[in-house]
Amino acid sequence: MTTQTRPIELHYWPTPNGHKITIFLEETGVPYVVKYVNIGRGEQFEPSFLKIAPNNRMPAIVDPEGPDGKPIPVFESGAILQYLGRKFGRFYPADERRRTEVDQWLFWQMGGLGPMAGQAHHFRQYAPEKVPYAIERYTNEVNRLYGVMDRRLADRDFLAGDYSIADMASFPWTRSYRNQGQDLDDFPNLRRWFDAIAARPAVVRAVEVGQEHRRNLADDKEAQKVLFGQRAR
Repeated sequence: MTTQTRPIELHYWPTPNGHKITIFLEETGVPYVVKYVNIGRGEQFEPSFLKIAPNNRMPAIVDPEGPDGKPIPVFESGAILQYLGRKFGRFYPADERRRTEVDQWLFWQMGGLGPMAGQAHHFRQYAPEKVPYAIERYTNEVNRLYGVMDRRLADRDFLAGDYSIADMASFPWTRSYRNQGQDLDDFPNLRRWFDAIAARPAVVRAVEVGQEHRRNLADDKEAQKVLFGQRAR
């Protein structure tokens, strides 16, 4: 198994996507150092960060011990989880059939659960005007996706069988289920999965990283101006 002598740089803000990476790093004990990027103050648009993450989104990493011993930057949380899983041989199977199972649920989260939950958050919590169609549309879609997870978890403990990066990716996006208009008691298998992951000591540590920096965006109009309505510029 690969060992890490120099810490991985985690460019981070305490968001669901950021928590995916702290969960992996805490679960594995891989050394890391947090480089906070305050997304409510526009630090994600700094040229130094854009060199690492051209999409100006959290999180990103720089591994000083990348392939061939050379540093490598990685952006996009799913790609980071795959990279770390391959490198350290943890929570990402080497067997192709099992790895494909993990990949399917990882991409399901990246393409479905995360974006839809994010839209539900936006229109339910932050939109300057209530748009009933958008609220209903995204609340219902999150409900459908929770149903997909609940059925999947009916006969297994975790999304791809064993605990994996697929679970690490999905769990942070279910933590704010109330803000998404959901009740976990409607999804007993999902509730069991959620409670099991939430109780893991590494997960408890991971979601606490940077919590002292969080602000209530619903009350922070200046941060909303930075975060919402961005265009190419």
